[in-house]
Amino acid sequence: MKTIQTKRKVLLFTFSLMFTFCASADEKYDQLVNEVEALKKQLEQVQSVLEQYKQESITKAEVQELNQKIDDSVITKERVDDLEGEVAKSGEWNSPNTLIHMAGYANVGYSSDSESYSVGSFSPIFHYQYRDKVMLESELEITIDEDGSTDIALEYLTIDYFLNDYVTVVAGKFLSPIGQFRQNIHPSWINKLASAPPGYGHDGAAPLSDVGFQLRGGFDFDETSANYAFYVSNGPRLIAAQEHDDEFELEGVEAEGFSSDNDGKKTFGGRLGFLPFKGFELGLSFATGKATVTDVELEDDVHALKSLAFGTPGDEEGEEIDLHDEIARDYDVFGVDFAYQNNGFEVRGEYLKSKVGSADEGITASEGATWESWYTQSSYLIPNTRWEPVIRYSDFTSATESRSQQQWALGINYLFTNSFIGKATYEFNDGAFDTNADEDRWLLQLAYGF
Repeated sequence: MKTIQTKRKVLLFTFSLMFTFCASADEKYDQLVNEVEALKKQLEQVQSVLEQYKQESITKAEVQELNQKIDDSVITKERVDDLEGEVAKSGEWNSPNTLIHMAGYANVGYSSDSESYSVGSFSPIFHYQYRDKVMLESELEITIDEDGSTDIALEYLTIDYFLNDYVTVVAGKFLSPIGQFRQNIHPSWINKLASAPPGYGHDGAAPLSDVGFQLRGGFDFDETSANYAFYVSNGPRLIAAQEHDDEFELEGVEAEGFSSDNDGKKTFGGRLGFLPFKGFELGLSFATGKATVTDVELEDDVHALKSLAFGTPGDEEGEEIDLHDEIARDYDVFGVDFAYQNNGFEVRGEYLKSKVGSADEGITASEGATWESWYTQSSYLIPNTRWEPVIRYSDFTSATESRSQQQWALGINYLFTNSFIGKATYEFNDGAFDTNADEDRWLLQLAYGF
């Protein structure tokens, strides 16, 4: 019986001990949980602080970087003016004050009369314009002579001042505004035939260029429009020829733009153009002034005889003829022209008459002379093709009979592009017997405008 009670006591003690231990363990557990929770909170706070520190650290780095940029910006500011200048310069390309432009044309070909290939000319044209105020314009003419040498000529050089939308002041050497051919059609890639009409070249009826001042422009009224060109220039010079009987006669008019006025007599002229309806223009030209003989040519046989007798051309003494006392003669030009264009069809015509008065005094005293030329030309660009047939009739009456000429010219063109054209032209010429003016010929030409 005592043994049983003893066992019960032991068990009770054991359970008590265990209960006590368990109670104690629960308290520690709760305490640990609390401590863990506290640590977790502390850890979260620490992490938060660290994160904040991290953020503050990044911000500082950024601040340092910004500070560096600010420091760098000090250097950049030193270049602000330069950059602004560069920006301003780059902006000029978008809205430039100046404009540089190069154009021109060139042509090569073959002529049956000389049986030779040739380079007609290379004619670069330069434009330099400042805003809409002023423009420099110039054309060179570069050619190759028969001996292979290169010849360079200044075709024209002008400074154009734009007074307003209707008036431009042109100063310098300019193409003659008389008629249409010289100022509008003579470039080889525009001229529809491989040659100029007789009388519209050197020593012809039409003046080529002048040196002086010009006013030109255009305006509209109602449904029509008009253009004009008025000029004052140094004027032309005259060439006289000495005949067998030592008498003189006028040989030609040099009207190619002289930079000096040997007789001090100016020439005034101009052209009025009217465009009453689309595609049609009618022009009236005139010029008047004085011109003086400045050169004397000897007929070939006279030249040969005098060279044989006196050694050098000139008078009977073999000396050059003194022309300083030659008097200025009347010089007058009248012209009318028209042009009509409709799609691929074009017809145009032009008449010009140059008249030089007589002189009763001076070594070259002689009667007056007249140069007269007219032509009409028609062309048609065949629809949906690049082929363009052309026909032209010209009649040139010169003061020198050997240069007078009537001509039919037939041509067929092929337009490779709008500015590249191939031409085949045949001329039926009728002039003085056994002269170049009486010789038929055919011409081939490639002309390119740029």
